[in-house]
Amino acid sequence: MAFEVDGKEIETTASGFLVSIDDWSEDLAKIIADDEGVELLEKHWDLINYLRDEFVNNNGNQPNTRKIVKAMGAKWGESIDTKKLYELFPRDPSKQAGRIGGLPESRRKGGY
Repeated sequence: MAFEVDGKEIETTASGFLVSIDDWSEDLAKIIADDEGVELLEKHWDLINYLRDEFVNNNGNQPNTRKIVKAMGAKWGESIDTKKLYELFPRDPSKQAGRIGGLPESRRKGGY
């Protein structure tokens, strides 16, 4: 599968993750999100940017769901649970947000 952005074809793996993280852009994220039926609002971008920052600036770290809940709760100034994250990204917040954020597929198992 591939996506086209500004006349450039962006390749993905069989499971829909980008082949190269360097191909990612916000325009591409919007296309991927639309393809997955997700309307990107501010909280979606918060989570995507958090995951990208962790991966790029923290030695390839891909936080599990528990860490994402804590980080987003702190960012949003509210107590949240995994249900709130699944409302944003119904196909698994860490994987779906990571896919939309241009990150490689996570190899870890489980959310906790």
